[in-house]
Amino acid sequence: MTSKFTPPASGAFKGIRIVDFTNVVAGPYATRWLADMGAEVIKIESSEGDYLRSQPPIRDGQSTYFGHLNSGKTSVLLDLKNPQDVEDVKKLIATADIVVENFRPGVMRKFGLDYATLSAGHPRLIYCSISGYGQTGPRAESPAYAQTVHAESGYELANLRYQSELTRPANSVFFFGDVLGATFAFGAINAALYEREKTGRGQAIDVALMDALMNLMPYDFQEAQFPAKVSRPVYRPLRTSDGFIIAIPNTQRNFVQMAKAMGHEEWLTDERFKDVKARYGHFNALMETLEEWTLQRSSAECIEILKANSVPCAQYRTLAEAIKDAQFEARGSFQKVTDDAGDYLVANLPFKLSASDVFVRSHVAELGESTIADLLKTKG
Repeated sequence: MTSKFTPPASGAFKGIRIVDFTNVVAGPYATRWLADMGAEVIKIESSEGDYLRSQPPIRDGQSTYFGHLNSGKTSVLLDLKNPQDVEDVKKLIATADIVVENFRPGVMRKFGLDYATLSAGHPRLIYCSISGYGQTGPRAESPAYAQTVHAESGYELANLRYQSELTRPANSVFFFGDVLGATFAFGAINAALYEREKTGRGQAIDVALMDALMNLMPYDFQEAQFPAKVSRPVYRPLRTSDGFIIAIPNTQRNFVQMAKAMGHEEWLTDERFKDVKARYGHFNALMETLEEWTLQRSSAECIEILKANSVPCAQYRTLAEAIKDAQFEARGSFQKVTDDAGDYLVANLPFKLSASDVFVRSHVAELGESTIADLLKTKG
C-alpha cells in the first residue's frame, strides 16, 4: 500500500515528529491538535485498529468520529507482542521528538517502551502518558473511562444539585474528562517543548483524567471544603411559547437592562430583586418571574427584545443548527477533511496564531497505510 500521507508543510510544530500509541478520545484528540499545528503524527495501531474506527457515524465503512479525532496523522500497524515490531518502533522513536501513550500504567514498561528505557539513549525525548488516575498512587493501575471518572470525581452529583427536575445523575454521553485530559496533555507537551529549547532535555508528562475533572469545578471544589451559607445563582432554561432561552442578569446593570426590556421596572424596587444580594436569596422566584414573561413570547421575539437592550441571552439550539451559524464561517472555525468515503467538516482549534497556521489537516489515514521502514527514511 502506498501511503497518501504527506507531513504538514506549515505550522509552529513543523518538523516535530510524534509517535502516537493512543486510542479512543483523550490521547488521539491531543495528538490531532499537535498535527493541526504542523507536527508529523505517526499513529501506531494493532491489526484491529483504533476502537473508534468501528464507531458511528459511519458511511461506506468509514467513521467520521474517528476522523474528527485523528485527521492529519498517518497509521502504522504494530504488534507489541512481536519482538521485531518492538525493535522497529524503537528505531522510529529514536527519530521522534515526542511519544504519547494512554495504556494502563505499566503496559509500556512491559514492552521496554517506557520513558526510563527510551530516554536513556534519547535524552531529548518528551514522553506523555495519559491515564485515568495517573502513573502513581494506589489507584494508578485501575481501569478507567471518562464516564467512571465523571462519577468518582464528584462532577455528576455536583451537577445534580443544580437540576430541579432530575432525581438521579444525568445520563453520561459527553466525555468531558477525555476532552479535558487531551487539553491538559496538549498544554503540557507545549510546555515541555519550550523547556527543551532552554535545557536541551526532554521529560516525562503524567496526565490524569481524574485530576483534570478536579480542575473543571473551581467553585464546587471550594464549596465542598467551605460550605456556602447562600447558594450561588443557578441560571436555568426559560421556557418560551416555542422552545427555551437563557438570560443572564448577572450584574446590577444587566438586571436593570433586563427589567426595562421586559417592561417590569417595578422589579428594580422589589425587595426580593432590587440588588445582587437580594436576588441571591430569591433566585428561584426570580427565574419563575422571568418565565412568566418568556412564556408569552416566542424564543425569537424574546431574544430580539433582550438583545436590543444589551441583555446577555441566547436561544437554545440543536448542534445541527449551531453548526450553520454564520459566525463560524466568518472565523473559519471548521475544516473539511477527507477519507475514503468523502468529505466532512470537523472543528478547528479555538484559537488562531498571527504568525503560523493552525488548522485541521485534511488527510484521514487508512489503517496501516505507512510502514516504519518508509518513515525511517525521512523525518518531517
